[in-house]
Amino acid sequence: MDINIGIAENDRKLLAGGLSHLLADTYAVYHKTHAYHWNVTGPMFNTLHLMFEGQYTELWQAVDEIAERIRALEHFAPGGYALLTSLTKIDEDNGVAPADTMIRHLVTDHEKLVRTAREILPVAEQAGDDPTADIVTQGLQSSEKTAGVLHGMLEKEAARALLRWVDAQDWDGALARMRHAIWLAVDSLLVLTGEAR
Repeated sequence: MDINIGIAENDRKLLAGGLSHLLADTYAVYHKTHAYHWNVTGPMFNTLHLMFEGQYTELWQAVDEIAERIRALEHFAPGGYALLTSLTKIDEDNGVAPADTMIRHLVTDHEKLVRTAREILPVAEQAGDDPTADIVTQGLQSSEKTAGVLHGMLEKEAARALLRWVDAQDWDGALARMRHAIWLAVDSLLVLTGEAR
């Protein structure tokens, strides 16, 4: 028996297809984030380990909500790694990388999630499917926030790298004053953002 929830079958099919891509992308980022949680190393271990745990937990909840919405539209949610892999735009890796590379990958991945979500919103709005629009909007907001936080961490790391480079140079005379000015400016930026050198 066909369902009658006020959304035409063709619209439900389009929505389920878009949500299936979003599910695959979300699941891929969940899996990568979980692997990074297990495998992160270095001086930021504790910070990243805990942050990745919070992120993968939120992604797992999103995966479940997306799948349940696909089912509410009377379509089957994609399952199995081969099918999910064929639907995702997220690049796979083995979960082992330097911490800054992990962060860069996750920034890129969350930006891809945002773009996938934005593709679904007009379809949901045109079909009058508020529940799908709500789920997609929540995921979009979460991934935008996560990408912003992670990007900010890269900026702080770039500032620290600049300080290491400044410290390693052989400065003399007027250049020594320039070194001091650069060091003070970057160090002040780190202090303002709550980061210690």
